[in-house]
Amino acid sequence: MRLGLLGRAGVATFLMLAANAGAQAGRPVISRPLAIPADSALEARTTAVASTLRCPVCQGESIQDSPSELALQMRTLVRDRLKAGETPDQIRAYFVSRYGEWILLEPKMTGLNVALYALPVFLVVGGIVLIVHLVRRWTRPDEASEA
Repeated sequence: MRLGLLGRAGVATFLMLAANAGAQAGRPVISRPLAIPADSALEARTTAVASTLRCPVCQGESIQDSPSELALQMRTLVRDRLKAGETPDQIRAYFVSRYGEWILLEPKMTGLNVALYALPVFLVVGGIVLIVHLVRRWTRPDEASEA
């Protein structure tokens, strides 16, 4: 009997589940959440810092929201550094030194970043001024036809 790729994966999954169930048959099953934070204040601070750092793998997400293994390792590092007494700014500075300012989801407004934040505002305001000027010019009565 030939099994396709999905069939082999299904059989392998079944065998692993059966072996796990057989190994746990003699032990009582204890129901508990997967991850109980030992210190909820530490977890809250970890979440706050991790939400400001970009995941290098899932580039549009923070390391708090990313499911990647690297993001998990980075969150653990953030938690360990917070537990060691470092401030959130020191932790962000550590990641910036390793990955560059790109790692911050909200880069500081310095240097070229100021221009990148200000340029869209100037373009929108300039566009509005141009439209108002053109509309007034087009709707103004023609001076030659009045005389």
